[in-house]
Amino acid sequence: MPLKGGKSQQAVKSNIKTLVHEYEHDGKIGNSRPGSKKKAVKQAVAISLKKAGKSRTQSKSTKH
Repeated sequence: MPLKGGKSQQAVKSNIKTLVHEYEHDGKIGNSRPGSKKKAVKQAVAISLKKAGKSRTQSKSTKH
């Protein structure tokens, strides 16, 4: 199933859920095979945020 586009939190959550479900079913996310579910979740978060054009941490320019 293709990932949803968009920057909303709902789209990111949906993409994470889809990727983790894919890992549980097939044992892989895309072409990679994470060793544990914890690593799969971290990778799913990274992929979803990348798709949304966001970052997990704030950039240095936005911090005050």
